Parts: sequence; structure tokens; C-alpha cells
Amino acid sequence: MRTVGILGGLGPESTVIYYKEIVGQYRAAAGTDDFPHILINSINMTHVLNLINGREYDRLVRLLADEIEHLAAAGAELCAIASNTPHVVFDRLAGKVNVPMVSIVEATAARAHFLHLKRVLLIGTRFTMQNDFYARCFREKQITVIVPEAADQEIIHSVIFPELESGIVRPEKKRVVLDICTGLIERDNLDGIILGCTELPLMLKQDDFSSTVLDTVRIHVEKLVSGILGK
Repeated sequence: MRTVGILGGLGPESTVIYYKEIVGQYRAAAGTDDFPHILINSINMTHVLNLINGREYDRLVRLLADEIEHLAAAGAELCAIASNTPHVVFDRLAGKVNVPMVSIVEATAARAHFLHLKRVLLIGTRFTMQNDFYARCFREKQITVIVPEAADQEIIHSVIFPELESGIVRPEKKRVVLDICTGLIERDNLDGIILGCTELPLMLKQDDFSSTVLDTVRIHVEKLVSGILGK
């Protein structure tokens, strides 16, 4: 069993979900009553988001690399960032650290490809929707990524921050997000939707959509559990 390191706090609610999902999926996959060895380094989400908002990517890479190295020094044998947005610098980060990194974007693209999806909607924070790191990765799998228009991006972002990041789910806000998503899915004939923020599964489920929902947290954790088991 390999030790997994999670860079968390981005935000705290989803870090808790990661912990529980890793434990549950590991025990189910291994068929054991044992528990996996998990190291969590919870960092300052506000500082990370300020760097991303200011496009200070060099500083962001240095910060994340330092925090990943703390996990490696503590014994982590593979690591992951429990958040979509910081993956804007994932490729640069993975090249700077001395421990294998598991990408939430690559894992999700692989799942979409396995499911034969061709056109998918991406929702998440403003930073995730406005950057192209999802689109580039999915393009390699011949999958097209669509994002909402600017005004709808702001609406979705305002639902995530500050309420959803704090674990607060309001039915009226969910209805607004659902209306935006279902409208785009129908208009553009999309066969999937990426929940590209690790707090979105608190609000949105497969039962809310007729198209395939790509829950990036569960997909990421499945890849991590495979790594823990050495698969």
C-alpha cells in the first residue's frame, strides 16, 4: 500500500469529501477492513486564489511545489491537489516536484473517453471556465469542451463563492445553476457535463441531468486509489 498525499484546503469542504472517498473506495477496492495511509496538507485557499486571479503563475507554482514537497518529506509516495482550479499550472508543477502527481483533469478526460463522450459542458469557478486546461486535455481525446457565456459564468462562480465553498447549498441557487446547464446541454446537444469544481457535487448529482455527469472528485479519487494499490 502506497501513502497518498493530498494538498487540500482548496476548499476545506471538498478536502473532507476526498478523505472520506479515499477511505471508502480503498476499502471497497481492496476488500479489506484496513484503512489507507493518507497525508493531508491544508493550505490557504484565499492566497492561492489571489495568485490565480492575478495570473501570478510563477509564484503559484513555487508555492504549490513547496507544499507538495512537504508531503513528500512526510512520506507521500504519490500526491494530488484536491481542487480543479490550481490545475491551471499542473503540468509545470508536476515537472518541479520529486513525487508522482495525479491530475484531476487527466483522470476526468480518460473517463470521458472511456464513456465515448464527444461534447461536454464544463462548469466550475470562473478561473476554471475561463482557462483552457480542460479544453486542451480533452481535445487530445477528441472531445469538445463547451463553457457557459461570460454572464452565466459569473452566476455560477457567485454560487460557488462563498456559499458552496462553505458547504451551504440553497435550493433556489441550485435551480439557477440547473437552468443554465440544462439550457446549454439542450441547445448544443451535449452528452456530458463536467462538475469542474470539487464542491459542486455537494449541489449537483447524476439524477439532476439526463446527460452523463462527470463528478471530478469521485473520478480523481478512483485514480488515486488505484495508485495506492499499485495498479
